[in-house]
Amino acid sequence: MDQPLSRQDYLQKILLARIYDLAKITPLQHLDRLSERLGCKVLLKREDYQQIHAFKIRGAYNRILSLTEEERARGVITASAGNHAQGVALSARKLGMRAVIVMPTTTPDLKIEAVRRLGAEIVLQGDSFNEAYDFARSKAAAEGMAMIPPYDDPDVIAGQGTIAHEIIGQCNSVDTIFVQIGGGGLAAGVAVFVKALLPEIKVVGVEAEGSASMKAAFEAGGPVDIGYVSHFADGVAVSLAGTETYRVLRDCLDDIVTCSNDEICAAMKDIFDDTRAIAEPSGALSLAGLKKYVTLHGSQGGTHVAILSGANVKFHTLRTVAERCDVGENLEGILSVEIPEVRGSFRNFCEAIGERHVTEFSYRLSDASHARVLASIELSEGRREISEVASSLKRHGYLVTDLTMDSMAKDHVRYMVGGHPQQRVNERLYLFEFPETRNALTRFLETLGDMFSITLFHFRIAGLEYCSVLCGFDVSENEEGLELFLRKIGYTFTEVTSNTAYQQFLR
Repeated sequence: MDQPLSRQDYLQKILLARIYDLAKITPLQHLDRLSERLGCKVLLKREDYQQIHAFKIRGAYNRILSLTEEERARGVITASAGNHAQGVALSARKLGMRAVIVMPTTTPDLKIEAVRRLGAEIVLQGDSFNEAYDFARSKAAAEGMAMIPPYDDPDVIAGQGTIAHEIIGQCNSVDTIFVQIGGGGLAAGVAVFVKALLPEIKVVGVEAEGSASMKAAFEAGGPVDIGYVSHFADGVAVSLAGTETYRVLRDCLDDIVTCSNDEICAAMKDIFDDTRAIAEPSGALSLAGLKKYVTLHGSQGGTHVAILSGANVKFHTLRTVAERCDVGENLEGILSVEIPEVRGSFRNFCEAIGERHVTEFSYRLSDASHARVLASIELSEGRREISEVASSLKRHGYLVTDLTMDSMAKDHVRYMVGGHPQQRVNERLYLFEFPETRNALTRFLETLGDMFSITLFHFRIAGLEYCSVLCGFDVSENEEGLELFLRKIGYTFTEVTSNTAYQQFLR
């Protein structure tokens, strides 16, 4: 059995990586506005300058370069619907090799075409990444092709580690490097290089709250499958951390911080404000972690580096980002308020708010005595201020609920109209993840058949690989059939019948 690579082994592999006839040395850019706001020096490593607008070209190319001539002649294969697929395709084209990319059948046409334009063969297989990956492994074994893993491989890790080599050469003094974690290849490469050469520099991993598989691995003492993951930051949407990446990061990582989708949106806005670059959500994740860590630990005055790992964002995702970035920056709060159903109540409510700017106000008559409104309030002093607003409204006699951190309220309820049902129904409410394909809704409805009635339905296309769908069912006459339907449809789901926003506005 081969011995695990040491820090020095990895250092040598990174220093000897010969990737620059395809990959670029990317700039390290000072973020003027954010630095001034945080009271420290913030630098951004611009991996969006790569030909595929993402860092993945480094690891993919380094792994393919390690193949023998005989292995290259048989071609390479991988499973990916994202930046790794483009990295493998471009690397293979550079070397004149055959490349096969296996993608789930749910992959949007935009991503398929992006890889096809680079000359790779596309195979659509399975409804999930795991199914596509298993098929790619079996095809690789059957045809003798070399499998190019997206992260859990020493040559891939070493390729990504060249980013750290560049950072050290581009900045005289670095206190902390923040690096996003999905499967862990980028973080492992950066962390092992830094700790082998300059161990006094801190390396902090950053995960999305909805896909924190490496944090779960640290807590469990090894990789564990966390099951459902959020796909907002789809570049890091990994449910199971890599075995080798876990081993390296367990040894070399100083800390892990997790960030919400709202915090990621705020970081995307910060990048745009300082650079006019539009990062993908996973690309901005490390900066979101930097901001959170500096604020929590009072790390003012130092020099901190974040990695813009990619900029392959679908345009319609920006609608969600624009709506959520102020909440992520604590510049907006969302309140549910019950007001009396009398003339002048709206005016009285605004007077109770005071001089603060109301950025959104949704109202519907509920009954003869009262109404429930959803109001967004512009803030200047952060989360503490929304508590003060709520307290002020309560002193004026209003019933108030803070929904600022309620994802379902922000994703669905704020856009819905119609109020409470007038007839009694035994309603159960679920959040589904639909693959963003044309037949996803048709499949849902055909599987449902006439088992029970849909009482509520809402989704908005957000430019992501998956679409969040809120659906209510009247199970008055067939409650046991619901479990059968949920198993049969196969979409990821969460029951949210007890959600506060739903109970107040729609129940």
